[in-house]
Amino acid sequence: MKQILLLIAISGICLNSYSQSDSLSSTNKQERNKEIARNFYQDLWFTNNTDKYANYVADEYVVHDIGDRKGVTEPAIEQKKIADFFWENIEMGGQINYQIAEGDLVATHWTTVSENTKTFLGNFIASEPFYIINVLRFNDEGKIVEFWNHRHDIDTPQTMKFTLKGLLIGLLIALIPTIFAIRLKRKLKAIKNK
Repeated sequence: MKQILLLIAISGICLNSYSQSDSLSSTNKQERNKEIARNFYQDLWFTNNTDKYANYVADEYVVHDIGDRKGVTEPAIEQKKIADFFWENIEMGGQINYQIAEGDLVATHWTTVSENTKTFLGNFIASEPFYIINVLRFNDEGKIVEFWNHRHDIDTPQTMKFTLKGLLIGLLIALIPTIFAIRLKRKLKAIKNK
């Protein structure tokens, strides 16, 4: 009986030790992924080292953007092209404000700041800070395989595009009954003058 109790106790200790080492490796992966994300932003967005994109991004990745790019699979070189496009048009800098990791995901809140007052895409990015939250999914090799982009566009002049679009649609909708009213008024005036 003592041997059975001793065997059960040893089994419990081994299982507990196994689960602790498993959670430690998970924590290590999360820390590794956070560091890879920090280096990704440093090389591609805070300094112009876009040739290092392959160090961070898998051969193909899936992107979920606030625009039309939702669930689109792209080759890794696309991240270099996007960063190069920005670097060709504006001198950027930035900083990571905070990161949160859970499982194979890393959420990073970061700020871009233009190094000069040059504007880009109709003041989309200017010398004012621009806030972005990206959620990145990593594979077991530590490569980014999925991006979720969440920009705080409401504080930028980019929102004016949507305001003007809404205004024009509203004016068009209001114009239709106005045209009918003018035509009806002319018909009534013509009938009255007969």
